[in-house]
Amino acid sequence: MTDPLIRIADALDRLAPPAPAPADPLAHPAYIWRGDTLTAARDFTALPLDQLQNIDLQKTALLGNLERLAQGAAAHDVLLWGARGTGKSALVKSAVAQVQAAGGNLALIEAVTTRLDTLPALFAAIAAVTRAFVLFIDDLGFDAAGDARALRSMLEGGAEARPANARLIVTSNRRHLIPRDIAEQESAINPRDAVDDQLALADRFGLSLGFHAIDQDTYLAIVEGYASAHGLPFDPVEAVGWATRRGSRSGRVAWHYVVDLAGRSGKSLR
Repeated sequence: MTDPLIRIADALDRLAPPAPAPADPLAHPAYIWRGDTLTAARDFTALPLDQLQNIDLQKTALLGNLERLAQGAAAHDVLLWGARGTGKSALVKSAVAQVQAAGGNLALIEAVTTRLDTLPALFAAIAAVTRAFVLFIDDLGFDAAGDARALRSMLEGGAEARPANARLIVTSNRRHLIPRDIAEQESAINPRDAVDDQLALADRFGLSLGFHAIDQDTYLAIVEGYASAHGLPFDPVEAVGWATRRGSRSGRVAWHYVVDLAGRSGKSLR
């Protein structure tokens, strides 16, 4: 008879198999960091930069910064902030893909926002790798300033900052990442101290790029760009109606309309 302890141990191993081996940090264009192991992204796809419209200044600034990072030159941590659906996340992926297509030795690592406390372990894993990395934190926001202090020290001023071959790129709907509570400022002994504490994280990004709501003409131009790229005719009145029902005009809403248009036309966008 098998020892009961051995059987129990085997059962536990089946329930909780060992973690997969870390992905080779030189072999893939994009990775996911969930707090313990670097894994390769299954399908890293990005829109061509020229399909992202009405954000030319943001494109130029971010692309130039990533090119410098890939070359081993000085580069900024970047905050992309503004209205939802305006292309912040899409621009990050498109700019990384553009640098890679031009031969740049750069990879993207997306870190989940719930495990930011594990970033020092990620930094240790990639610090000696002969490759540049974009550490991408998407849709970041904090409920209070105290929650942001750990990330603040990693950006600048802490004992364990990010390595020279890595820079953080963060997207957020909030310009300052943390909601500004007027009541908290009024109750503070020195209100300016409360404001400064809340703005200290956003101030640590060397490059801050704003994204703003678009008008109807720009929305239709984005729809036309997407539709033309995929050979899809479209009705501007229908496209406006789609945005009206969604209660928003943005690049994301335009893309969703084109996805629906392609589906109704029996076409794939892949």
